[in-house]
Amino acid sequence: MATESSDPRTRREFLRESSAAAAGLLSARLAFGQEPASAPRPNIIFVLADDLGWTDLGCFGSKYYETPHIDRLCAQGLKFTDGYTCGPNCVPTRAALVTGLYGPRTGMYTVGTGARGQEQFRKMTPVDNVESLPKGIATVADALKAAGYATALFGKWHLGRDEYHPSQRGFQEAIVSMGRHFKVRTDPPVSVSPETYLADFLTDRAVDFIERNKARPFFLYLAHFAVHVPHEAKAELIAKFKDKPPVGGHRDPTYAAMIASLDESVGRVMAKLDELKLAENTLIVFSSDNGGVGGYQVIGNPKGGITDNAPLKGGKGMLYEGGVRVPFIVRWPRVARPGRVCAEPVNSVDLLPTFVEAAGGKPNPSQPLDGVSFLPLLRSAHATLSRDALYWHFPGYLEGGGPGRWRTTPAGSVRSGDWKLIEFFEDGRRELYNLRDDLGERKNLAPEKPDKAKEMHQRLIAWRKAVNAPMPSRKPSTTTSSTTRTILRGEEI
Repeated sequence: MATESSDPRTRREFLRESSAAAAGLLSARLAFGQEPASAPRPNIIFVLADDLGWTDLGCFGSKYYETPHIDRLCAQGLKFTDGYTCGPNCVPTRAALVTGLYGPRTGMYTVGTGARGQEQFRKMTPVDNVESLPKGIATVADALKAAGYATALFGKWHLGRDEYHPSQRGFQEAIVSMGRHFKVRTDPPVSVSPETYLADFLTDRAVDFIERNKARPFFLYLAHFAVHVPHEAKAELIAKFKDKPPVGGHRDPTYAAMIASLDESVGRVMAKLDELKLAENTLIVFSSDNGGVGGYQVIGNPKGGITDNAPLKGGKGMLYEGGVRVPFIVRWPRVARPGRVCAEPVNSVDLLPTFVEAAGGKPNPSQPLDGVSFLPLLRSAHATLSRDALYWHFPGYLEGGGPGRWRTTPAGSVRSGDWKLIEFFEDGRRELYNLRDDLGERKNLAPEKPDKAKEMHQRLIAWRKAVNAPMPSRKPSTTTSSTTRTILRGEEI
């Protein structure tokens, strides 16, 4: 049986060190956007937080949570203000980022089943949900391994177990863990002290992988379970925030402590790259799988949630901006000028084409590709991406904390330029917003701009047809009073 890994630099030693060791990173640059033909292929690190909201970082506006290391990563790279996920919850984003495919291509829309909540309140029969990533679909790890990269995943996978485990999907090393932050359980089993915090354990594995593969290009997918429920954190970090005054909807010391552990993890990864002199040619992406657990006043929950996504509307489980817009940070010192802010929309479905292009690899030629590489945005502040829109399809239900209360009913959405339309399938209602003028989606413009709403709706219909998106069916008028409940490993109802 494997034993718990131990990095020679303990967490306490790391925290005592000054981040000044990274100061030299910005001093010696090659010409930005002018990559020599002989330049080595970059290492690629993708750090994914779980349920981290758009404003849950200092660099994205929080005055309560403290994220000095992620803020430094942002200052040294590009801050994407319009970073999106492929779904309002966990699974569709995770499937999209490893495949480059929208949900209708994989059939993965949610955790467990889309038939959530009480049946008598569901007006439609949801589409059947695929719970394990189909074997015939190639992953980003398959492509990078074929390109000569060492590949590893540590953390939350959520795309299947056993023969669907990431070790069977292109990741040469893979330890999956989720569901709890203490008394950690892993797949495959690894001996972990009960007192070990999951974020620390995963980071130990990550920095060990970097150390062992420093002489070759590598792809590391560090998929944290933080800041997902159960909300648990290290006592010394909770104490740090216990007496800190709330700022807006950011107020919970345990949640703040979880974010602090996530930030420590990013800092340790950055410090290891500095130590090994790998930072200059390492592409790092940091993001979240969906919006934060907050903003639920919009569905009648006066508490709102453990965090707040304001000024965005709603939160996790919704197609409003609070559910799908997330922090998105990219650093590649050899290519991207530091300190830039980019408003071009990017999406988790874009990660596979971006990583594969950066590595000089090739996507699977027999598999469609819905995402586009955002490398041009790193190379030039004047670049744009050649696509017409971003799309979302969620043909199921996510309950919202009370009988007949939903975070979302079956719905779809499209964003094109500044315009965004949401279509609710139960009654055909459409909501149209101009995000440039109304980031909080407060005024539905569909009644006063019917032509624009029709244009956006037709665009959404055409996309659904192109990707063969299945639609939920309307139920007969008679319903039963039974309740569908699904036991979900590591996922709140």
